[in-house]
Amino acid sequence: MIRSIKRITILCFAFLTIAVPGMAGELNLSVAASMKEVINELSASYQAKHPATVFIKNFGPSGTLAGQIENGAPVDLFIAANNQWMDYLKKKYLVDGDNAKMLAYNSLVFAGTTTKQVASMKDLLKLDKIALGSPKSVPAGEYAMAAMTKAGIASKMAGKLVMAKDVRECLMYAELGEVDGGFVYLTDAMLAQKAKLLFVVPQKLYPRVTYPMALTVKATQNEEAKAFYLFLQSAEAKLVLRKYGFILK
Repeated sequence: MIRSIKRITILCFAFLTIAVPGMAGELNLSVAASMKEVINELSASYQAKHPATVFIKNFGPSGTLAGQIENGAPVDLFIAANNQWMDYLKKKYLVDGDNAKMLAYNSLVFAGTTTKQVASMKDLLKLDKIALGSPKSVPAGEYAMAAMTKAGIASKMAGKLVMAKDVRECLMYAELGEVDGGFVYLTDAMLAQKAKLLFVVPQKLYPRVTYPMALTVKATQNEEAKAFYLFLQSAEAKLVLRKYGFILK
C-alpha cells in the first residue's frame, strides 16, 4: 500500500511538471501607465522571438505599483516614471539597485480641447477645470504641482483641479472634454485623438521626467527576466522608444 501511494505521488508530480512547462518563462512586469504602448510593442516583439515567454503586464501609477511590490506582488521588472519610487524600493531592498538603468526620459505638457487661448502656465488661470494625476502616487501629478508652485499659480488653482488615478485617466478626461485640459506627458499627447497639445511646460519649472527600470531582487536569478531586461536596452528597443516620443538622453 505504501509503495502504491509513493508511486501515485511520483506520477502526479511528473504529470504536473509536464503539464505546466511554460511557467518558467512567465514574466511579470509592473510599468508606469505612460509606457503602456511602448512596452506592449516591445514585449510582443520579444515574444515573437521567444514563444515560450509569457508576459503578465500591470500598468498604473508608479506609487501604486511600488506599494504592490512592497506588499509581495509577484513582479520581475519594475519601470517607474520617476526616481522617487525606484529609490523607495531600493531602500527596502526589493529591487536590484546596483543594476538599475535609466530607460528613457519624457516631457510634461498641457493638452486639452478648450477653445480659450492657452499657451503658458499663467493662462491656466483662465480655465475652470484642470486634470492632473494625484501627486501622492502619480509622478506626472507631482511634476505638475511642482511646475504650478514654481510658476506662482498653485495657490490660485484651488477648486480647479480634478485628480486622476494615473496620467492616462488624466488624458481621458481631457479627450472627453470633462476638463478644459490636463497635465500629461508629451508621449501621451502624441496619442490623443481630440485633445491638442496646448503648450510644453518649461523644464526649469519641474524635475526632469525619468523612467528608471530594475529587476526585483527575486528576479535576479531569473534568466528570462534578465534577458528581457537586456533587450530593453537594445538598439531595437531604442528605436521603438523614439517612435513613441520618448527621449533617450
